[in-house]
Amino acid sequence: MTSRKHRVLPGFGLSLGYSLVYLSLLVLIPLGGLIARSAQMSLSEFWAIATADRALAAYRVTFGCALIAALVNAVFGLLVAWVLVRYDFFGKKLVDAFVDLPFALPTAVAGITLTTLYANTGWIGRFVEGVFGYKVAFAPPGIVVALIFIGIPFVVRTVQPVIEDIEPEVEEAAASLGASRIQTFIRVLLPALAPALLTGFTLSFSRAVGEYGSVIFIAGNMPMVSEITPLLIISKLEQYDIAGATVLAVVMLVISFLLLLAINLLQWWTANRHSGRHVDAGVQA
Repeated sequence: MTSRKHRVLPGFGLSLGYSLVYLSLLVLIPLGGLIARSAQMSLSEFWAIATADRALAAYRVTFGCALIAALVNAVFGLLVAWVLVRYDFFGKKLVDAFVDLPFALPTAVAGITLTTLYANTGWIGRFVEGVFGYKVAFAPPGIVVALIFIGIPFVVRTVQPVIEDIEPEVEEAAASLGASRIQTFIRVLLPALAPALLTGFTLSFSRAVGEYGSVIFIAGNMPMVSEITPLLIISKLEQYDIAGATVLAVVMLVISFLLLLAINLLQWWTANRHSGRHVDAGVQA
């Protein structure tokens, strides 16, 4: 006689049904309606709207700035997470709490604050433009700054638990065997951190691609220069150009999906490669 396992949540069938209904109402049906609306126009009309000069410029600004911001967050987010885990210092808990500030702060407030700081009359912007002659606010660099601000918590909070699981003795063992700090990081620490780091990079990039509130204040919103695609979609909706807004939304959806698919495949390959190295090391031992 077999005993049934007691589970806190309902059975597979009921749980799957709830999950599918929930995802359908929030994700599948809206996206399906978006694609169905764009399918009503001809391919030539779709292509003309999607490849217009203003649209192409908006794509370059959106994805280019998001990529730069995600790369910066991957580097400095790892550094911040490492400092928070490996070192004890005065005000550590306060710094750790500040990491989550972009999660709690309304994006419009973040955009206004960053604009005030990085404008040519702001504390930081006045110094940068006066000394280096480099304009931050109301230009693409301002977009990158805003996207770095809202994306860095994703990297820190993703990498931080992995660093906590890595024992300091691992670094000491590598040093005792003659490995330099760079060799220890690249050959010992980075393989273990790579999957989580790629996950944080993906989350930061995804958040940056769809960001609107914090960017519109600091970007300047100049067509062909510093206009992001979400703003262009809003502009078309305000002009009652529903077809144009739908086409741009579909293009953003497809490009974002392809990029995320490529990043997730890279993450899967890195994780499998790392686990394969562990298996080989165990067999050799």
